[in-house]
Amino acid sequence: MNGPSGTVTFLFTDIEGSTIRWERAPAAAREGIATHDTILRQVFEAHQGHIFKTIGDAFCVAFSRAGDAAETAIQAQFALGQADPDNQLPVRMALYSGETDERDGDYFGRPVNRAARLLGAGHGGQILVGQTTAELIRDDLPKEVLLRDLGSHRLKDLQHPERIYQLQHPALRSDFPSLRSLETRPHNLPRQLSSFVGRANETKQVKELLAGACLLTITGEGGSGKTRLALQVAAELLEDYPDGVWLVELAPILDPALIAQSIAASLGIREQPGMDLVESILGSLQTKRLLLILDNCEHLNDTGACARIVARLLTSSTGLRVLATSREALELVGETQWRIPTLFLPASQSDVTARSVGRYESVRLFVERATAVRSSFALTNSNAPSVLRICRAVDGIPLAIELAAARISAMSPMQIIERMESTGKFPLLTGGLKTAPTRQQTLRAAFDWSYDRLTESEKTLLHRLTVFSGGWSLPAAERVCSEGGLEEWQILDLLSSLAGKSMVVVDPERGGETRYRLLETIREYVHGIQADQGGIEALRDSHRDYFLEVAEEAEPHLQQDLSGALLTDVTSGQSYITTIVANQRA
Repeated sequence: MNGPSGTVTFLFTDIEGSTIRWERAPAAAREGIATHDTILRQVFEAHQGHIFKTIGDAFCVAFSRAGDAAETAIQAQFALGQADPDNQLPVRMALYSGETDERDGDYFGRPVNRAARLLGAGHGGQILVGQTTAELIRDDLPKEVLLRDLGSHRLKDLQHPERIYQLQHPALRSDFPSLRSLETRPHNLPRQLSSFVGRANETKQVKELLAGACLLTITGEGGSGKTRLALQVAAELLEDYPDGVWLVELAPILDPALIAQSIAASLGIREQPGMDLVESILGSLQTKRLLLILDNCEHLNDTGACARIVARLLTSSTGLRVLATSREALELVGETQWRIPTLFLPASQSDVTARSVGRYESVRLFVERATAVRSSFALTNSNAPSVLRICRAVDGIPLAIELAAARISAMSPMQIIERMESTGKFPLLTGGLKTAPTRQQTLRAAFDWSYDRLTESEKTLLHRLTVFSGGWSLPAAERVCSEGGLEEWQILDLLSSLAGKSMVVVDPERGGETRYRLLETIREYVHGIQADQGGIEALRDSHRDYFLEVAEEAEPHLQQDLSGALLTDVTSGQSYITTIVANQRA
């Protein structure tokens, strides 16, 4: 029998706690499940249900009509109750409707995922119904059958809450414990008032890395969305940590001595008699399995204070996982570092339309935030090129995109990008939410937060690196930047430190050599500081001299295969080398 297509209603069932029953009494479980399978197959087939998958004791059934699925669920519970009056094999059921894809006899898509998560929230004997199915069956239910509204609930791995109903019949049990939704798990995660756009691959990566690491640190430049990603991951992992997921916001703390106090406050731990606060925390966490999120660690790790506390916590509690956000790593044994990328930007294209760029994360974020400030805004073929130019101009940095989108209240996308290109990004990208931390209210403030934490030597090198356009190699940086207080041997360590503090991007190895670059937004920020400090002309001279030497050395080999290092520097974006050589010959 071919399964239904188009809008399909799914009925998923399974036995609550079946694994434990198999462990305790395998013979009884085997007999009971055989009876369970026979009953359900008979009921499903009698009501034109298409069984497209069975997994252990779970059935996945598709119906062309939502009403048939609801009636089948009720009849199945009747039949199970008569065969199993002691409720030895409590079966939970879930109904969800929607359009899906069908391939090789199986179904794929959002309704299938929602049905599975809905089933996991229920209890044996309970029939749960999703919002879409409830709307389809509401007016056609028999008088004795009710839809009880259980409210909106967040379910594991689902971005948006689901309004859930319970299908009730007077002859069936109707009192059940609270749903197993994320709201019932202990946590202190703040409610997110804005949508989480894109980042599906990044969310998956972070969850996979965290599963294999006791400490995972998300690093990245200011405004890159580290905190928002960490909170999204934490929300999706609530079900995996029975003792909760707890956020500790470290940005407001200026005294490293208050780190332990902040952790204890978030966890609800009090100092025990005869123990200091850290020891009290350790004692409380020793037998627990929980996820601790330490947000904005960078400013408290200058003296290693944050790292020392994290190290003590992790060595004393085997069930603890720490997810940290910081502009630099904590540099602990066992730490996994993961740098968050900027939002994906489409490659250059001649034909830019709303459809061709509207699916990209950076553009989607701009459109969603712009619509929030001006509901009539929409991505069109006429404004799509300007929106794309805005996203590229700010390197796909989420905070910068949001600040640019806020200007839609008074400007068009074309006006925004023209103002950026004429006066620079930083005067325009201001006016963040008044409730946001100061460092997130303007793009300049976000970069100030990172810049002010650099040493004087790091600042000096960062200023000098802005002379490179399109990236550079280590030999180039050592030659061009090692003057006026910086020795050549210092460049590698300083460059590594700047990369570790998310001020310099390290590109994947190419031709056997590591390349470095600055985001153009950071480059513009540093240029603004240099305008006040001077010294740029001497740096340009040094840069010119170095690449003149590279060009002259390369000239005899231009018709041959150049060495990887030489070719990399010659083609690194220094477009004026040809002009320099011509001028020197003249």
